[in-house]
Amino acid sequence: MAESEKSWEKRLSGQTDELAVEFVESLSYDRRLYKYDIAGSIAHAEMLAAQKLITRDELDVIKKGLYEISEEISAGTFQFDKVHEDIHMAVEGALIRKIGDAGRKLHTGRSRNDQVATDLRLWMRDEIELMQARITTLQKALVSLAGRHTEDIMPAYTHMQRAQPAVVGAYLLSFVEQLARDFTRLKDCRHRLNVSPLGAGAVAGSTLPLDRQKTRELLGFADIAWNAIDAVADRDFCAEFIFDCSLIAAHLSRLAEDWIIYASSEFDFLRIDDNYCTSSSMMPQKRNPDMLELIRGKTGSVYGALVAMLTILKAQPSTYNRDLQEDKLHVFKAADTANACLDMAAAIVGNTAFNTKRIAAGLDAGFLDATALAEYLVRRGVPFRQAHGVVGTLVAACERENKRLADLALDEFRAASEAVAEDVYESLTPARVAAAYATEGAAGPMQTKAAVAYWKDRLKEQ
Repeated sequence: MAESEKSWEKRLSGQTDELAVEFVESLSYDRRLYKYDIAGSIAHAEMLAAQKLITRDELDVIKKGLYEISEEISAGTFQFDKVHEDIHMAVEGALIRKIGDAGRKLHTGRSRNDQVATDLRLWMRDEIELMQARITTLQKALVSLAGRHTEDIMPAYTHMQRAQPAVVGAYLLSFVEQLARDFTRLKDCRHRLNVSPLGAGAVAGSTLPLDRQKTRELLGFADIAWNAIDAVADRDFCAEFIFDCSLIAAHLSRLAEDWIIYASSEFDFLRIDDNYCTSSSMMPQKRNPDMLELIRGKTGSVYGALVAMLTILKAQPSTYNRDLQEDKLHVFKAADTANACLDMAAAIVGNTAFNTKRIAAGLDAGFLDATALAEYLVRRGVPFRQAHGVVGTLVAACERENKRLADLALDEFRAASEAVAEDVYESLTPARVAAAYATEGAAGPMQTKAAVAYWKDRLKEQ
């Protein structure tokens, strides 16, 4: 076969237009699958030899040639040529040049349809494990920071309004919980994608006696895809993976949004290390949290990949169509972006300090103890809806007089509700409220210390 010859061009007359050659190529981005393409080819060759479709000598030279090609690509000495549309043809073309006819036998019983579906699943299995490791690194950074703030109180917000007091560590652990869901979603995705489509051929299988279970076992898949028609076209796992990346990006974007706000002069709750800020080309005083802003911005790229992937899958006729060549662009984009953001977030978290004195100085604003006062009344036998109204009236009066709830005299409390006793002050001030939280998972010091210990142990096992 001539080097310039395509795998399919004998069927067509004339030369392929150069514009068409450029348009159909995917080698520029799918070359990153080379290790998996070669691993799949070696497993396929092993199976062909076991089934007597190639000889043991041919197997040996095929494997030797493929290992050499892998080393060349890894070393950067492999010469990619755009005449090869994709990584599959680039590897096969190089193999034929090296070993001749034995290389031409490698594609026996195989189509690029089941080949690429296999490569992508092999790649994604590894990519998920690498992404999970990055998630764990970020979780550990958050837990470490939370462990330094198990007593420090900050306002927790709803609707961006001060709501209740919360331990800083509990706030940080909320992101650890979100990332834990991301970790398990990826685990579930890996479980579902871990089936081998190899042997499904172009669409309906092969008349040759291929042993699909052997290639499944050699490649470490848990099972085979049992319907050949579905196997070559299934990209559900791609959409699922990008969705998982999208939620990772969403969680990182929420953290970024919080910290952009908290780093502002108006809040001054935390300070991000200068290594993860920029300044202004015009205003010399600026410390801009640009890395966090980019994490927030890059979320849109991941969402875009998800929409693109779902759109590719929409209304495709059964079974394989060339549209699916585009899947890798969006899968790779989502993975690369999510990984970069996870790495950056871990670096920022590990180099950020909370300004606890500044936070503590402003804790009296916003009536963070109002809910605890209502619950105090509940413990004194007042129905909650009535207690809610009593406290709402007291808060309105305090606002008019520029007072805290803790500044009110006992007779002022009793004028609002006869259920109030002298111990009411034990339920006031943010620090007392946080210390009094009694429910599991609450944002108090006791619960936060227990949660930090739990996460330290759990993350050792991840």
